[in-house]
Amino acid sequence: MRTTKLIAVAAAATLVLAACGSDDATSEATADACSNTIEDGMLTIATGNPAFYPWVIDDTPESGQGFEAAVALAVGTQMGYSGDAVTWVRTDFDAAIQPGAKDFDFNLQQFTITDERKATVDFSDPYYTANQAIVALNGSSAEGATSIADLKDVKFGAQAGTTSFAFITDVIQPTQDVFAYDDNVGAKAALEANQIDAAVFDLPTALYVSGVEIDGSSVVGQFPAATGGTTDEFGLLLEKDSPLTPCVNAAVQALSDSGELAAITNEWLSEFTGAPTISE
Repeated sequence: MRTTKLIAVAAAATLVLAACGSDDATSEATADACSNTIEDGMLTIATGNPAFYPWVIDDTPESGQGFEAAVALAVGTQMGYSGDAVTWVRTDFDAAIQPGAKDFDFNLQQFTITDERKATVDFSDPYYTANQAIVALNGSSAEGATSIADLKDVKFGAQAGTTSFAFITDVIQPTQDVFAYDDNVGAKAALEANQIDAAVFDLPTALYVSGVEIDGSSVVGQFPAATGGTTDEFGLLLEKDSPLTPCVNAAVQALSDSGELAAITNEWLSEFTGAPTISE
């Protein structure tokens, strides 16, 4: 059974590299890379605990429902793993980006690719690009803001260790202390309890939070790179110097070239793109 699965992995990896226009030597090397999973003949994928809409529907990534669940299974299929050859585990966000051995082959939970993180983990090529966005309570000091200057006196919060938190401290630079939370659940709870005026999330999450989770809130605006913002590129996270990274990159590239990645994005995130733009 293991031999059959490994043959399938090698064949799938060769097809992935062929789609990317690679030469025979590179194809062979990447086919070998696709077999370097932590469990022979199995692909172990990790995500958050819990995992939220629209990234994962009903906290069941194995269903393939939700943007990141669908991307993960599509990448796995390109690598030669599908059905009972795929298993899921859950990890804390901060623990996943720490150096050291991993209990997964790749992990996705909106990890932004940064140079600092690349010093301790590997990332695939980006599978999604998102703007930062602000969710504020109606009537708060953030309501109606159209520029970063309008946000200086706002009391902000965000998940610690994220690019959203760094965006508040480095770009907005508010006059009040920024509140850090263990996860987005904590940031949302603080906002709903009126302990902070506004929170920062990636745009799809912000639109879902304001539209579904927190009554009396709205997305004040988003920050495209052209208007002083920091555009986040999400990548699949792997152990540092993982031998699997070339295979994962090839899979992401093949999904992009075929149009399947765009189709998945359109299916799950098309309604989470619109928000006012905040200027510098």
